[in-house]
Amino acid sequence: MERENEIYRAKLAEVAERFDEMVDSMKKVCMMDGDLSDEERKLLVLAYKKSVESRRDSWRTIQYTEQKMEERDQTEYLQQTKDYRRKVEAEIENICNDCCHLINLYILPLAPDSEAVAFFTKMKGDYYRYLAEVKVGDERQNIANQCRQAYEQASATASAELESTHVTRLGIALSHSIFYNEIEDNVEKALQLARDAFDQAIDELDNLTEEAAYEDATYLLELLSNNINMWTPKPANGW
Repeated sequence: MERENEIYRAKLAEVAERFDEMVDSMKKVCMMDGDLSDEERKLLVLAYKKSVESRRDSWRTIQYTEQKMEERDQTEYLQQTKDYRRKVEAEIENICNDCCHLINLYILPLAPDSEAVAFFTKMKGDYYRYLAEVKVGDERQNIANQCRQAYEQASATASAELESTHVTRLGIALSHSIFYNEIEDNVEKALQLARDAFDQAIDELDNLTEEAAYEDATYLLELLSNNINMWTPKPANGW
């Protein structure tokens, strides 16, 4: 009964757009039993995504403001702006570390199959990536190393156990390639990962018989294709 109550509270928090409280409820669910149903997995993913998403948006806005102030030598409120950015960074760090701790301690040890292992290892990589976005220097590199390791583990599991068109395998390829482009600044590696995943899946797409699986795969292939087009260097003449 307690589990059902927390799931209901999570759904209520979602409707009310109180995503930090949604996270709290889903954490309690995971601590009771980390072997999650499909519905519970979706609620957990949404809770953390919405909780961190607003902070990531805020951080980008504040960082842009800070950068413009420095460029224009506007020093009057610069320190206040830096302090506010650090406050948001601390919130992002807490959310990301909390999510990774939950996955490591309560979810992965009870993962029922290789798909769940791949999915939650990839999710861990995502939250290391979000944390790396707001860090600099050695700290950023250390977090990036953890992020890379998580994506590589998730990719290895997915490649060995899941079809090329499986939504989890495609999602891993998408996140892994974004990591190389945005965190490692290695567009060649990002393109290689994205193209390999796209090419392997597109040949098998018509073999999917379930409409939902087909739609999910098509959506992720479109995202991969968009990134491939965006990252591919354009000739100097624009053609």
